[in-house]
Amino acid sequence: MATVSRPASPVVIAISPNSTLPSLSMVAGAAETGPVNVVSKSTVFPDRASVLGELRLSVSDLPMLSCHYIQKGLFFTAPSMPIPALCSLLVSSLARALSLFPALAGRLSTLPDGRIVVVCNDAGADFAYASAPSLSLSNLLPSFSDVPTAVKALFPLDGAVSFHGHFLPLAAFQLTELGDGAVFLGAVVNHAVVDGTSFWNFFNAWAELCRGGDPAPPDFRRNYFGESKAVLRFPGGHGPEVTFPVDAPIRERIFRFSREAILEIKSRVNGRVNRHGGGNLTAEILTKQVHDRKMADGESEEISSFQSLCALVWRSVTRARKRLSPEATTTFRMAVNCRRRVSPPVAANYFGNAIQSIPTRAVVGEVVERDLRWVAVLLHRGVAAHTNEAVLHGVKEWEAAPRCFPLGNPDGAGLTMGSSHRFPMYQGNDFGWGTPAAVRSGRANKFDGKMSAFPGRKGGGSVDLEVCLAPETMAALLGDEEFINYVDF
Repeated sequence: MATVSRPASPVVIAISPNSTLPSLSMVAGAAETGPVNVVSKSTVFPDRASVLGELRLSVSDLPMLSCHYIQKGLFFTAPSMPIPALCSLLVSSLARALSLFPALAGRLSTLPDGRIVVVCNDAGADFAYASAPSLSLSNLLPSFSDVPTAVKALFPLDGAVSFHGHFLPLAAFQLTELGDGAVFLGAVVNHAVVDGTSFWNFFNAWAELCRGGDPAPPDFRRNYFGESKAVLRFPGGHGPEVTFPVDAPIRERIFRFSREAILEIKSRVNGRVNRHGGGNLTAEILTKQVHDRKMADGESEEISSFQSLCALVWRSVTRARKRLSPEATTTFRMAVNCRRRVSPPVAANYFGNAIQSIPTRAVVGEVVERDLRWVAVLLHRGVAAHTNEAVLHGVKEWEAAPRCFPLGNPDGAGLTMGSSHRFPMYQGNDFGWGTPAAVRSGRANKFDGKMSAFPGRKGGGSVDLEVCLAPETMAALLGDEEFINYVDF
């Protein structure tokens, strides 16, 4: 396998070398036992020296230091080119992609004053080729069952926490060849360096380079509150721990919602139609392109398609959690992209984290017993109110008490929606041998109540929801008639 071999400059690290790494053999990239075997591994360096220097982590980057690396990947049907040629193409184009995104070839460093920066020192990213002869698309992408555990073995750097970017690569990639000739291309990137928008911008650029294109570079200006003086300190140089129990039992499913089903939910929420009678679905579809009305009167507010879907999920999962007291509080957290919410807006291709979490809270009994529109209006108002002023308020609160983001579900009543159905996971990710067959993620940052939104492969407004729940809650959700009635089989 070809490897770009220009030597990297040394990494400057001001932390303890004895920080604990979970699952060390897996984090270090050793060959795994079981269905997936790493055949070869190399370090890929940018094909041009970086002139970027240091990028200071922003107030949106720093809270992610306790999160796992992002793990996302794409399944493809059997490519037409031989695997050695395909690997060579991926490695050579990755070297060019790292020149466009030199932060991903760098390392984290804690400076003497406590600031944490990305040192763009061309230290390189990992690339591995693996073989899984006992696996196939048919058994890794079952039509309606839990996500197979074997999918988790398709990602490198498993268990790595973003703070570990001080001594681990900030990005690692693995191409796995399955027994039926299909392939999986997994990408693992430090969450303190990228959010979902930046992650998929990189993935798209890499694919474009593979196709012979010339993608535009990202925006590395640190203008997302880059002037903040707040510092997140870790006594003794030891980094943060993950904020949720990583070994708690969960079941994971992909629920597909067609465009038509989502429009029906939206129409039901907005008082026009539901599949149990009344309304005009055709009229709703024909007016789909009309902009949502953003009116102050709660009875007149137009609820978006995705907010309507989230309301259905929130109510259904809360109902499925049989042990919750009606008087308890349930919280629905939604990650939002702040690039266009701040004034002046940040560039769409800003490279880094520019996200905040919007929590919406309600009493369990009301979420379960009130109508679906009531739940949807709560979500809608939370999102609509997250203006520039709300973003700035969140920043000031964090600066007053810097901390890592408390990812998890400690009271058992929460839901957290991540990723986005608007990310270009299928569109733009043709590496030269066809569009992806499916998107999947690893075990990173998953707990009871964690959900991720993906665009449906059929497009047109369809949505796939990756849902992680406690086993008993998932079993109850699968028996929830209202919820399952909208799922596309």
